[in-house]
Amino acid sequence: MNAKETDGRDGRTGVAVVTGAGSGIGRAVTRALLRGGWSVVLAGRRAETLEETARAADGETLLVPTDVSQPADVEALFAAAVGRFGRLDLLFNNAGTSGPGGVPVEELPYEAWRHVVDTNLNGAFLCAQAAYRQMKGQTPQGGRIINNGSVSAHVPRPRSVAYTATKHALTGLTKSLALDGRPYRIAVGQIDIGNAATEMTERMRAGVPQANGEIAPEPVMDVADVARTVRHMAELPLEANVQFATVLATGMPYVGRG
Repeated sequence: MNAKETDGRDGRTGVAVVTGAGSGIGRAVTRALLRGGWSVVLAGRRAETLEETARAADGETLLVPTDVSQPADVEALFAAAVGRFGRLDLLFNNAGTSGPGGVPVEELPYEAWRHVVDTNLNGAFLCAQAAYRQMKGQTPQGGRIINNGSVSAHVPRPRSVAYTATKHALTGLTKSLALDGRPYRIAVGQIDIGNAATEMTERMRAGVPQANGEIAPEPVMDVADVARTVRHMAELPLEANVQFATVLATGMPYVGRG
């Protein structure tokens, strides 16, 4: 099934842009969408990791090396996507960075703070804005944006001020986009993920700082369970929307007192 056959008319499949597609959650979601018949534009900073993602999956793909914090890169990404496939039905706004971990607030360099903000928040806005413009103007009108929030959009980890602040801000971005997109059939939701098993969360098994000052291992879940959830959100008709979904390892210290 290719983009021309679906053309976005049923609101369930079509053309998707996935940022941060070269590893982790982005890679898993890309492969899940391809298995479902989506045409997928893979965006990420490194061409070689995008190629690795695409090699292990069957389907129609376009690889566009992109730094989402750069407006020119984002403009080129969406121009390439529409130039190849003619429209856009889904943006999975997934690119992000945690920044330097374990650094006290008073010692965090401004450059590190700015890098996290530029990637997690400004990058998400730039991609959403470009997707919004395309979805509003295309025929049939509309599409879906899914932002990757994180459970840090709800509660922080110790010494993670930049990451936590940007993920809280992403929730506000999601709400505003969802409201402003209503007249144009643009559905916007957010998935908040806790401890999916990726390269980024390998340290969880060894032990990470807790709010009480202890170091403790934390359970993780299969990243495929996250990808399955994103695909479910993506394939709903545009008349329905998962506004917020939280998917986390069942035993992670998140709810209540842990």
